[in-house]
Amino acid sequence: MGNLLGKEVLPFTLSLALMIATALAGDGLLHYFDLVWIGRYLGIPGVILILASFGYSLRKRKIITRGNPARWLLFHQRLAWTGSLLVLVHAGVHFNAVLAWLAVAAMLINAASGLTGKYLLQRAQRWLREARSDLREQGLEGAEIEDRLHWDSIVSRLVTQWRKIHIPITLSFGILATSHVVAVFLFWGWK
Repeated sequence: MGNLLGKEVLPFTLSLALMIATALAGDGLLHYFDLVWIGRYLGIPGVILILASFGYSLRKRKIITRGNPARWLLFHQRLAWTGSLLVLVHAGVHFNAVLAWLAVAAMLINAASGLTGKYLLQRAQRWLREARSDLREQGLEGAEIEDRLHWDSIVSRLVTQWRKIHIPITLSFGILATSHVVAVFLFWGWK
């Protein structure tokens, strides 16, 4: 039985790294094929997909009453990941705007927070329950089990705190992204 860090945290980290690597590869391909102009416009469908992913929040709060919540969650995860990927490719094309980079940083932190919920929260709690059960089956008692799982319990408790930061991070990203879009419209060369 491996530890929680190796079994759960590492796969989460790799999935976030995959998103970033895919965005870098997409941006690299646009540059290689001299199609950088496409990247300039990928932010639009990216933001639309991210906005569409908020359907899950509306369903969770019963503003939308139709549909299975589990399907809405899957819809949220896929749209937000794909939208974030498109925005990252878009951001890779432009290096001249501080506001845009702040929005991208907030989006990356938000994506990391969302992936925390997806990959770690339920898995960490399930893994800890299974580890306790396995140790009980080996004949260990309460205090000894808790001693062996001390660090894993700490990691699990930290993971459960993700919800407290996910919503404010999402709000920060929304404000920065909206500010970026408004700035684009104000300063766009409308020739």
